[in-house]
Amino acid sequence: MNQNTTERISERMGRKRIPVPVILIACLYLAVGIGGFVAHFSDRRAPDWIWVEVTEFLAIVCGVFLLRAHNWARWLASAWMAFHVVISFGELRQLAIHSLFLVLIVWCLFRADASRFFQNTRTA
Repeated sequence: MNQNTTERISERMGRKRIPVPVILIACLYLAVGIGGFVAHFSDRRAPDWIWVEVTEFLAIVCGVFLLRAHNWARWLASAWMAFHVVISFGELRQLAIHSLFLVLIVWCLFRADASRFFQNTRTA
């Protein structure tokens, strides 16, 4: 069975095949979000603790809804990474790493196969 046949069968059954780069990025967001949320939860005395937790929670939201094919989630994931690029100014190494991740994430989430996955298939 070739890939086109598998995709057609999945579409008829109402399921979309998740592109591998989307799975990897979603899992990365889930791991970073959950790991960061747990790791920073004990820092409740830090003045910016709540904002760090909100940021980690947003990463979890990105991961979950990327897997559920919500188009807004790829925009949120891109904005989340762009935010990290902005707050990295002043630290050359962090800026370079976050910029590289931003480029890779945007490239993977906005490729043709990913765009088809995120297309709204509901009819009005």
